[in-house]
Amino acid sequence: MSVVVGYRSDEYGEAALEHGVARANATDDTLTVVNVSRDADLDAPGFLRGFELEQLRQRLHELVGSKVSIQQPVGADTAAQILKVVEDTSASLLVIGLRPRSPVGKFLMGSTAQQLLLDSSVPVLAVKPGQVAAAVL
Repeated sequence: MSVVVGYRSDEYGEAALEHGVARANATDDTLTVVNVSRDADLDAPGFLRGFELEQLRQRLHELVGSKVSIQQPVGADTAAQILKVVEDTSASLLVIGLRPRSPVGKFLMGSTAQQLLLDSSVPVLAVKPGQVAAAVL
């Protein structure tokens, strides 16, 4: 089994990662970190490349050991890309960071978090920065 974390290199992604690491360590599951880029925009904010990506790999190896995978799918629908990884890894949990959005913002741009919460085939742990990570068994 696997714990999947939807990750961007910001405070919301870090919150999700912290909770995902705690859960993976508590359950001895593999940790799969998903860092999606929309279309071919590999310069998008939050998408890791080069040195940043290597730093994350090293950090995760120290925190979780060898049971870590980082996937970087490219596609216009971020939620669909994450949900595909959830299916492909037979995940037991999906962890995502939540950022505040206004109702108008959700309407105009949609909400990846909302789509993940509604369409995920596994439980979703939605976290905010500042929450203490605890392994929920």
